[in-house]
Amino acid sequence: MPSLSLNGKSILLVISGGIAAYKSLELIRLIKKSGGSVRCVLTKGGEQFTTPLSVATLSEEQVYTDIWSLKDETEIGHIRLSREADLVVIAPASANMIAKLAHGIADDLASTALLASDKPLLIAPAMNHVMWENPATQDNIKTLQNRGILQIDPGTGDMACGEFGMGRMAEPEEIFGAILGFFNEEKPLSGLTALVTSGPTYEPLDPVRFIGNRSSGKQGHAIAEALATQGADVTLVTGPVALPDPAGVKTIHVETAVEMLETCHKALPADIAVCAAAVSDWSATTIMSRKIKKRGDRIPPDLKLKENPDILAMLARPAPKRPALVIGFAAETENLIEAAQEKRQNKGCDWIIANNVGSTEKIFGADENHVYLITENGAEEWKRTSKKVVAKKLADQIADHFLTQKTQIAAE
Repeated sequence: MPSLSLNGKSILLVISGGIAAYKSLELIRLIKKSGGSVRCVLTKGGEQFTTPLSVATLSEEQVYTDIWSLKDETEIGHIRLSREADLVVIAPASANMIAKLAHGIADDLASTALLASDKPLLIAPAMNHVMWENPATQDNIKTLQNRGILQIDPGTGDMACGEFGMGRMAEPEEIFGAILGFFNEEKPLSGLTALVTSGPTYEPLDPVRFIGNRSSGKQGHAIAEALATQGADVTLVTGPVALPDPAGVKTIHVETAVEMLETCHKALPADIAVCAAAVSDWSATTIMSRKIKKRGDRIPPDLKLKENPDILAMLARPAPKRPALVIGFAAETENLIEAAQEKRQNKGCDWIIANNVGSTEKIFGADENHVYLITENGAEEWKRTSKKVVAKKLADQIADHFLTQKTQIAAE
């Protein structure tokens, strides 16, 4: 796949108050390295966490901080500052900045430039998790989304204040990827169809209980979104998850492994299949119509199980509708590489994404992943990073695979 760049593109980066402001320095470096130019507006809050000198050194541009600066207004002015950019990015976007945007408040240089802008806007929220979950903030976010403002969702994790929750700003690589995607008019997967499975399956035992697993669906949903961003026509088949449906993706909700398999077959033919769902290996031979109750003898019920269909193996087997590229996941607790390589051979799939889900690696429900891409050529490690970055890397690898095939065919 041809390397994407920001050559000739101008970014206006607004850095508002928050500890995540230090990450914006890396974002500036990535933009510059890719050939883009970046002018920066630093709010008074942002200046508490990073300095104008640091920002100016990396951006190689003057940093703008004060709307009342006669020199700044004479040389460029807040209106030109926003109008001359191809894209405006706010990273971090504090709760205060988001509220100003939603309500049209213009009481400093940053908010005034934003109100005067007629260019697309991308925000990367960052704040304490209680502030993020506050109904006022969520109402402001919905207002901005309804206006078509682009957003990179915050992640979940430990915070500088010592608390834990959702509100961490997305990593600079992810924000940079979104900027690249915005300017990438020619989508590398345009014209291709993709089938993605995600989340767990729930296999009922009775009307109350089920066999399931800890899969959150975050990785599968991120992959579906990344493939759609690259231009693919994506169908996502997901088990029960507490996640919104990805934008631009046809999402179908199922519960059991059998339902997932049937839905996948109906979604064929597809060019790409990514089986990220953690499908239960077993289900009950008989589903009780009533709740299984304790009998008073302290003897647990005798549950009889049967093996569930192997969705990955069935999609990968030779058949007229077999996708051209079938990718599976291997969640292992030991001998990760060897087990994943064996699984790739046994299932007949083309690639495997392997991750260690043992006690030393918190993967289920987390926002980060540490994986290996297993192909016929060996294993490639992708260091621990956000699941959205993993999804972006995988989508890039898939695009490169199909571009290589297309180039080979054209050369024959």
